Order: sequence, then C-alpha cells, then structure tokens
Amino acid sequence: MKMNLRNSSFSVVLLGLMTIVASAQEAAGGVHKKTLMDLFIEGGWVMYPITACSVAMIWFIVDGYIRTSAGKLYPADHVTQLRELFKKGDYIGAYSFAKTAGSPLADVVRAGVAFTPDGKTMTEEAIISEITRVNAELKGRSSYLSVIGVCTPMIGLVGTVTGMMSAFETLGTSGVGDPSKLSGAIGEVLVATASGLFIAIPAFISYYLLANRINKGIHDITEIVTGLFRAFPYEEVEGRKVGDEEIYAGKPDWNASTNVQA
Repeated sequence: MKMNLRNSSFSVVLLGLMTIVASAQEAAGGVHKKTLMDLFIEGGWVMYPITACSVAMIWFIVDGYIRTSAGKLYPADHVTQLRELFKKGDYIGAYSFAKTAGSPLADVVRAGVAFTPDGKTMTEEAIISEITRVNAELKGRSSYLSVIGVCTPMIGLVGTVTGMMSAFETLGTSGVGDPSKLSGAIGEVLVATASGLFIAIPAFISYYLLANRINKGIHDITEIVTGLFRAFPYEEVEGRKVGDEEIYAGKPDWNASTNVQA
C-alpha cells in the first residue's frame, strides 16, 4: 500500500513537470538553442557550488594521477641508487640518500634501515607502518573525489526542489501567462539536476581508477623494498646506530621519579 502511494505521488509530480514543460513551450512559441552561459544562469544559484566542485574535481584528478605515477612513487634512479648502496653494504649511505630523496619508496627504505639495529621484527614493522602511512595519504587525497561525487547530485537536488517550488508557485498564481518566469523555474529544475550528475559521474569513475593505481603502486613499492631487505645481515648491524633517528627510550633511572617528587 505504501509503495503504491509513493508510485502514485511520483507519477503526479512527473505528470505535473511534463505539463509545465509542455505549457511553457506552447506559450513561448518554440525552442531556441542556449549557450553554456544561458544554461548556467538558468540553473540558478546552485550552479556556483557545482562549478566550484567541478574545478576541485579536475584538480584532484590531475594531482592524483601525477602522485600515483611510477615516476613519483618509485623513481627509476632512486631504485637503482638504493640497490647499488645495498649491494655495497653501505647502509648509512642508503639511509642518507633515502632521507633526502623525497619519494615514497625512499621514505619506506629510510624507515626500514633506521630500525635494522633492532632486529628483523622491528624492521619489518617499521616498513609496514611507513607503507601504511603512504597508502593512507594517497587514498586520503583521492577520497575527496568520492565526496564530490556524493555531494554534487545532492546540490543539484536542492536546485531541483527549489525550482519545482518556484514553477508550481508561478503556475498557481499566473498560470502560463508569463512564459519567461515559468521557463526560468523549469530551467532551474532540469539544469541543476543534470549539472550535478554531470560532475558526479566522472568524479566516481576517477576515484575508483585512482584507487586501483594506488593499490598497484603500493604493491610495487612493497616488492622493491622486499627485494632490498632480502637476506639482510641483521646480526652484523645489531646494536649499532644507522642514521640519525632519535632514540627516546634510555636506560632506566629508578631514582628519577623520587627526585621529581622531592
């Protein structure tokens, strides 16, 4: 019963919109082609936030594809240099290079090399932690495309509702005697909805494409780092300091708390 009532209500609204469109076209005496600026003005105030969302979408797409490229995630010269340093056993040099290289691969290697004196388990945990951070940062930026894809149809829907209210108000007060006012309200209904969907569809497509690129990039980084640390001589670097990472945990001073309380 409820479903039939909803279908009946939707049919009434749809029939009302079709009647308004037909009446406006008949009163206007024909249809003329509109420019993009005409459509923008006709869409009403919601076109401004939708336009802002479209600009943001383009920026996040371009930025995301640049950041997830192989040249940014693991540059070929970084891979070659790190492999050469690992082959020579120059882990201090590898740490220094990774610290200044400025790529996600270098950040992961830096974190791993810094913890090699603490053993294999700590090294692997440091590597996993840094890979997780890189993955979260990349996906965090691309997630804004999903937000845009969700919000723009809602913004368009707001324009649709306000346009329907204006159209029915015009039709109820003056009928179709003033076709310009009626067509303006109809334009806000149709243009706002179409504009929101026009932005949402490519935003969602780009979001999932970028998610796949990020997953592939993280997999490639993991594979490269795994190859570097394969058969790493943890026993020979145990207890030594590799890099300049600050160590906060010192030897226990059982009298420290007593002195502070005193």
